Amino acid sequence: MTRHTNPTRVQWRVAVLAGVALIATSLTGCTAAVAPGGAATLPSAVIGLTYIPNIQFAPFYVADHNGFDTTTASISLRHHGASEGLFTALAAGDEQFVVAGGDEILQARAQGIDIVAVASYYSQYPARIIVPQGSPIRSVSDLRGHSIGIPGKFGESWFALLVALKQAGLTESDVTITEIGYTQQAALTTGKVDAEVGFSNSDVISFQQAGFPVTVIDPGLPLVSICLGVAGSYATAHPDVVRTVIAGMKQGMDTALNDQATTLSIAAAYIPSFYGDTLATAKQVLPATTALFVDANGQLSPPFDPAQWDQMAQIMAAVGLIPQGTDAGAAFTNEFNGT
Repeated sequence: MTRHTNPTRVQWRVAVLAGVALIATSLTGCTAAVAPGGAATLPSAVIGLTYIPNIQFAPFYVADHNGFDTTTASISLRHHGASEGLFTALAAGDEQFVVAGGDEILQARAQGIDIVAVASYYSQYPARIIVPQGSPIRSVSDLRGHSIGIPGKFGESWFALLVALKQAGLTESDVTITEIGYTQQAALTTGKVDAEVGFSNSDVISFQQAGFPVTVIDPGLPLVSICLGVAGSYATAHPDVVRTVIAGMKQGMDTALNDQATTLSIAAAYIPSFYGDTLATAKQVLPATTALFVDANGQLSPPFDPAQWDQMAQIMAAVGLIPQGTDAGAAFTNEFNGT
């Protein structure tokens, strides 16, 4: 996601191995229970939001503020924090939903995680190649012989770079890949790297705020961007809850897209220290983020395109991110998204 991907995500597989073994029993605890008086209690639905509170998650804050339909489930939000893997809590049954890239979901399924994408959050992929203004690098092909910075060899920045190089006929050996963590500004402005992979609704804005002119290259990636994912077993057991969460998310997206003043006001209750520079940045990040919500036809959270998922699976396999023959069709469904 345009959010900064957690560097510990590469370690989530360790926790997941144990979590996968527990997921069937853990999800049982999410089904409707019977209270001592005989009344059924509602299932729990925890929506996992990565990293820390950020305006990029504003639609979920709006949905929570306005109130999800509580007749189907007890719905809550949860941020992972800085040290938790993307799918760790879902695999353990502590979360039922998670906001993640379609590419990340496809890879997770290939590694044994029971997750399926049920609705689009970003309809456009935000990864960009960023270079200083005046750089001779004008396209991905021009990266040959140059250094390029990424936070680390994990997550969407890494996926984007591998796929972009593949599409341009380059390999990892044709460039110098430098892991720079989250020091994007310092790395590029000091010349530590010639280019870097960043996101259109975060890193590009950071450079603009810093007054450092950059050229932004859209590599035109065939990857599926940020989605709402859900544990497959949970979706089977609670289809009405899945529809409720999607409806709340989409209403929040519509508000964020069309009423940014209200959205910012609501977000203030969810994002710490939401004033000064943080607020000023949010006012720029929010419209850049909502621009990613709609497809080329202006449709909000459109149905998934099976052909795009197949194309993504093929190129992810070609660069070694998933095994050859991975079934992309099992990683998503349009069943719950009544678009």
